Amino acid sequence: MRRDDLPGMTHDLIVIGAGPAGMAAAATGAELGLRTLLLDEQASYGGQIYRNVTACDPKVSALLGADYMHGASLAKRLSASGTEVHHDTLVWDVARDLTVTALHAGRAKQWRAPQLVAATGAMERASPLPGWTLPGVMNAGAVQLAIKSAGTVPAGRIAVVGAGPLVLLVACQLLDAGASVAAIVETAPAANVSAAARLLPRALRAWPMLAKGLRMMWRLMRAGVPWFTRAEGVQLLGTDTVQAVSFRARGASHRIDADHVLLHHGVIPNTQLSRLLRLEHRWDERQLSWHVVTDAFGQTSLAGLRMAGDGTAIAGAYAAEAAGELAALGAAQALGRIDGAALSMRADPLRRALAAQLAIRPFLDELYRPPKAITHPRDEIIVCRCEEVSAGKIREMARLGCVGPNQTKFFSRCGMGPCQGRVCGNVVTQVLADELGIPPGEVGAYRIRAPLKPIPLGALAGLAEDAPPSLSKSVANGEHAE
Repeated sequence: MRRDDLPGMTHDLIVIGAGPAGMAAAATGAELGLRTLLLDEQASYGGQIYRNVTACDPKVSALLGADYMHGASLAKRLSASGTEVHHDTLVWDVARDLTVTALHAGRAKQWRAPQLVAATGAMERASPLPGWTLPGVMNAGAVQLAIKSAGTVPAGRIAVVGAGPLVLLVACQLLDAGASVAAIVETAPAANVSAAARLLPRALRAWPMLAKGLRMMWRLMRAGVPWFTRAEGVQLLGTDTVQAVSFRARGASHRIDADHVLLHHGVIPNTQLSRLLRLEHRWDERQLSWHVVTDAFGQTSLAGLRMAGDGTAIAGAYAAEAAGELAALGAAQALGRIDGAALSMRADPLRRALAAQLAIRPFLDELYRPPKAITHPRDEIIVCRCEEVSAGKIREMARLGCVGPNQTKFFSRCGMGPCQGRVCGNVVTQVLADELGIPPGEVGAYRIRAPLKPIPLGALAGLAEDAPPSLSKSVANGEHAE
C-alpha cells in the first residue's frame, strides 16, 4: 500500500532524526522506491555522534578518528538516495495517526505518512553530584559537540569525572586537541569489575572494541594524566564557578583544582517522543533506563510507527545504523515494496551485524554501571534543575503518598520546566522507587505532552491554513497524542 492509496498522506515514509539510525533508515527507504522525508533539528547530517561530519575541518576530523568519519560515508549514501531532507526542523508533536508537526523556517508545518521511523537517539544521564549546577560544570558530550562543531575546547584545567567509554574517548580527544586534562576521576564502584568479569567471554566476540578501549587507556597513561579509580564522595567545589573536585579514592582524600569539570555517567534513550505517543516501555535494570518495546524491525505498540537506534535501547552508532536499515525494510514490506523473501535476504546480514555489536554491551553496562550517588542522590542535591527541586523534596512527596512522577510533578513542580523532565526524569523514577520500595518499572515515568520543546507562539499562526486539508482538519479537531 502506498501513500496514494490513503487519504491525506504526503509521503510513504517519514524519518525523524539524522543520526546513524535515521540516515540509514531514510537512505534505505528511498533506495527501495519509497517517497521518503527526513526531518532533523540540526543544520546538517550526523545527529550527536556524527555532528557536523559533512563540514568538519580536516584537522578536526583527523582528531576525531575513523569512527567519526564513518558518518560521512553514511551521509553520502543518504544524499545520493533521493530522500527529501529538511534540516533545522524541530519536530514538536506527532499524533497517533502519524501526523508530524514541526517548526520549519519559522513556521509550523505538517506531514503525514503511513510509515514513520523515529530515530530520536540518546542523551547523557544526569549526574546530580554536589555542585553539579555550578558554572563550568558540563556534560562530557557537550565538549565533544563543541569539538565537532567548531573545533574548540575549554581553556584551562579540565577534570573528567564519571564512568564509561566516553570518559576515555573525550579525555583522549582533549589531549589530542592540546587541552590540559587535570585528572580523570572514575566513579565506577569496585563491585562493577567482578560483575562484568563473568560477561567478558561473550564480550571477547567484539575484541576490536575492547582493543580500542585498551589503546585509549594506554594513551592516557603514557601522557601522564592522573587517573583515580573507585572514587567516592565526589564534590564539585566553588562559589561563582567551579574551582576544584574533591573525593576519596582507595582510602585517601584528594582535591583536584580545575577550571572546568566534565561529567559523564553513560547515556540513556531519549524517550520524550515515545512517551508522547504512549508507546509500550519497559524498565531495563542493567542499563537503568526505559526502553521502547519493539520487534526486530522496529515496530512499536502503535501501528506504522517504528523506532530505531539508541532511542530504544543503548547499543552504539554501528548498531543504530543496522537497526535503522531494518526499520526501513520493515516499512517497505508493510507498504508492499518488498516481499518476505527479499526482506529476509536483506535483513539476515543486518541482524548478524547487530548481534555482533550487541555482544559487548552487557559487559560495558556492568563495568560502567553508575554508582548509587548518581541514581539515588542525597537529600540536599538539586535533581530538577529547571524548578530547583531537591532529591529530599521528592522523597518527602513519596512519604506524603505520591506514587509516581506525575503526582510528584503536581505537588512539587518537578519536571515542569522547559525540558519537560528530560534531565531529571530517570533520577526521579529511581528515587521514588527506592523510597516506596517498589521496582522502577512500577513507578512509571513523566507523562509527556506537546510541544516536545518550547516553540514561539507565533509559529502556530496559520498552521491549519498551511496544512493539507485532511491534516488541517485534525488540527482543528485537536487530534493529537492525548
